[in-house]
Amino acid sequence: MTRMERFAESAAWLRERLGDLPRTAVVLGSGLGGLTAQLEDRVEIPYGQIPHFPLTRNENHKGVLAVGRLEGAPVILMSGRFHHYEGYSMEECAYHVPVFKLLGVETLVVTNAAGGINPTFQPGDLMLISDHIKLTSLTPVEGFADGELGPRFFDMGDAYCAALRETARQVAAREGVPLREGVYAYMAGPQYETPAEIRALSVLGADAVGMSTVPEAIMAAHCGIRLLGISAITNLAAGISPNRLSDEEVRQMAAQMSGRFGALVRGIVRAVS
Repeated sequence: MTRMERFAESAAWLRERLGDLPRTAVVLGSGLGGLTAQLEDRVEIPYGQIPHFPLTRNENHKGVLAVGRLEGAPVILMSGRFHHYEGYSMEECAYHVPVFKLLGVETLVVTNAAGGINPTFQPGDLMLISDHIKLTSLTPVEGFADGELGPRFFDMGDAYCAALRETARQVAAREGVPLREGVYAYMAGPQYETPAEIRALSVLGADAVGMSTVPEAIMAAHCGIRLLGISAITNLAAGISPNRLSDEEVRQMAAQMSGRFGALVRGIVRAVS
């Protein structure tokens, strides 16, 4: 079975059970999984039931796809994603994006927890992603033929859609949620970065660093899906923070930020839907 056949089978299975799906989807990173409980008319499907769908192997990610209405706005919520450090290929990390494309999704919002590099950032900040840096040759679209999902060679200049970023700024102002903006650096993990790596990323212009999102951003650009990315700055990066980096610190801060983060995401979904 080809990958396009797998994507099509996953999409057909979901459409058969859920009918016409919303045109907006959100990938919920660390600390936002509880947003699925706020859906009206919610239908939840564990990833393991969807043909060919990967399974999340991060204990902080629930691993369900939920469909419903968020404050009246129809939306697909993915509670949990797939990471390269879990043993998945870059294509598998972005598997859901072409499935969404086949289901008619036009706008994708991706969220994550990240370490702050910009010296003006503090844990608890929310950062709108304006661009990314990927220091690996691996890509989720390796081997795709021209026209399978999109052009083989495609532009990444507006991968993080400028119009959606303006919408997010307006929503943040309306909701009273402070919102930073900056460049997200992708590092594969699962180990945290070294202080030397963080110094190098700072020189390159990175404002935050994390282990997700970029495979999805590349696949979305390839598929022609508008993308918005938001990072929760849950900790200061290595060499900046006086503390040893730990998953516990990330989870605790993500939980503390969930209220503001959730308000921003709800407002954005209403605005784009």
